Amino acid sequence: MKSKKCLTLADVKIIAAGCESEALRQNLAVTIAIVDDGGHLMWLQRLDGAPLTSMQIATGKAHTSAMGRRPSKVYADRIAGGEMVVLSMPGGLTFLEGGEPIMIDGECVGAVGVSGVKSAEDAQIARAGIGALVESINR
Repeated sequence: MKSKKCLTLADVKIIAAGCESEALRQNLAVTIAIVDDGGHLMWLQRLDGAPLTSMQIATGKAHTSAMGRRPSKVYADRIAGGEMVVLSMPGGLTFLEGGEPIMIDGECVGAVGVSGVKSAEDAQIARAGIGALVESINR
């Protein structure tokens, strides 16, 4: 049997707080979605002023990143490069930047998806939340 790391609610709260702090620092209204390694929703938070559609988009970005074990931008870049076959991938994936995997000791334990502003800003906020978790682990 192999042992694996998994996110706890305490971990998720650290990530969410890190994302929220970064979004508020930049005065950006976003939705934050955090999923486990199977892409299942553990946290959904829509900041004041974030678009209603951002809830589903953030969740989709997180799910895509967890299932692919890579940033959702990878898929967006492939499509932008003309690789339209990516659009036929199964699983209800969301091919927009802003989903980031949570990698701990080389293992994907989940992902963060952020939506509401420019995709690059969404991704930056997601990475800030993951950074908060890594920082708390390394303390």
